[in-house]
Amino acid sequence: MRGLFSRTRLPLVLGLTDGLLNALTLAAGSLIGGGGSISYGLAVRVAFVALVTAAFSVFVSDYAERRAQLVRASRELNLTSRGHLAATRLGRLALGRSLLAMAVACLASFVGSVVPLLAGALLPNLSWLVLVLAIGALAVLGAALGRTLSASAWRWCVLMGCGGIAVTWIGVWLHIT
Repeated sequence: MRGLFSRTRLPLVLGLTDGLLNALTLAAGSLIGGGGSISYGLAVRVAFVALVTAAFSVFVSDYAERRAQLVRASRELNLTSRGHLAATRLGRLALGRSLLAMAVACLASFVGSVVPLLAGALLPNLSWLVLVLAIGALAVLGAALGRTLSASAWRWCVLMGCGGIAVTWIGVWLHIT
């Protein structure tokens, strides 16, 4: 289990952060700017957008990095065919691991986005709760990262929370509805 977590830590953190930031960006303008509430349909649509963008960006970047490592290893081993290792079992393993990273990021991004937005849909009179939950979740994620990385949990918490506030402000400024 520990090995799986270490292999999926990056897509997990990236997905959660991406989902929460998507929720903040796309919901902030309508919540603060217009005082509107979040509908169930909007919550699911925003979460789906977060899922799709996470799938695309994580798969492309992860697979490109893994293929580049195989090409570099082929060159270092002086193999005659460029990219030879990428066409072997190692290439298929790289593809499988990239697909796992994509799946983890998709699920995390969807959850990170849909949970605060559904809370806003469930409690339409407290639509600002979406922003509080998303920024709070970013701060908690920051504290957990700080502990995991043997760094200052407080510093990570504050920085991730401030990042959420900044993205909320950008969402208000862009006023995407």
